[in-house]
Amino acid sequence: MWLTWRAAMRRALYGANGFYLRERPSGHFRTSVGASPVFAEAVLGELLAVDAALGRPGRLDLVDVGAGEGGLAAGVLAAAPPELRARLRVTAVDLAPRPARLPGEVRWAQDVPEGIRGLAVANEWLDNVPVDVAEQTPDGPRLVMVDPATGGERLGDRPEEADLAWLDRWWPMRAAGERAEIGRPRDEAWASVIVRLARGRAIAVDYAHRADGRPPYGTLAGYRDGAVVAPVPDGSCDITAHVALDAVAAAGERAGAAGTVLTTQREALRALGVTGTRPPAGLARTDPRGYLQALARASEEGELIAAEGLGGFGWLAQSRP
Repeated sequence: MWLTWRAAMRRALYGANGFYLRERPSGHFRTSVGASPVFAEAVLGELLAVDAALGRPGRLDLVDVGAGEGGLAAGVLAAAPPELRARLRVTAVDLAPRPARLPGEVRWAQDVPEGIRGLAVANEWLDNVPVDVAEQTPDGPRLVMVDPATGGERLGDRPEEADLAWLDRWWPMRAAGERAEIGRPRDEAWASVIVRLARGRAIAVDYAHRADGRPPYGTLAGYRDGAVVAPVPDGSCDITAHVALDAVAAAGERAGAAGTVLTTQREALRALGVTGTRPPAGLARTDPRGYLQALARASEEGELIAAEGLGGFGWLAQSRP
């Protein structure tokens, strides 16, 4: 049976007994949330800024889109000062069942709520929104079909007109054999978050590329048990592809967003005070325990902002005034 990559990804990740309905992400790949509680503290910094901009309303939303195991929602809640925590409504959005150890204050939902007033965060969500793969031929782009059982591929029909227009605008392929992941479903997914944002800010953090640096043969990959594997869409592994985050940003603006900032996680976290600065060596003599704690934190911060690692992720922030 041959499927488009979008259909195969949807079934492998979210279908009956799909990977994300069956597995816990932390067992297969490392994210910023799992790397350090510093990431949740930085998101709390964003939330506090939004709270101040909104005039410290009686109810403030935090929505974790693609929550996985709910670690980000729980981490921000735990770090929030009591006054903010009393006003905070935290919603974790994911198709998987609610994790057993999630704090009771965190609402678990399968859909992004309407009327968000506060902060919505999608950390490593868009890269798992299923997309089709196109390959350039002498006759123009053709869809790549895949056998879900083996990962074998063959060429299919031309993409539909809306997808051809997306490729022409955001990822034009020049030579036969070049490939592109058609990001239109991700644009639509992000726009659906923006239209649910009544006031506040939405942030997407993900593996990303921009128009001036698209990879000529795409980025489709699989992950299992902490290792990169062949992307066979049989439900046994995560299937992911990097995000055309500039296209996502444009879709957000069409949906009503303003104040777009498109940068890297490194730059965004540094602006929030995450610098990875090592403690002074003299502290080891005067306060050995404090020195070791500060050194451990510096190491965690360093991982989050490493330009060749997590710090290289794209960071898109958009607001609704």
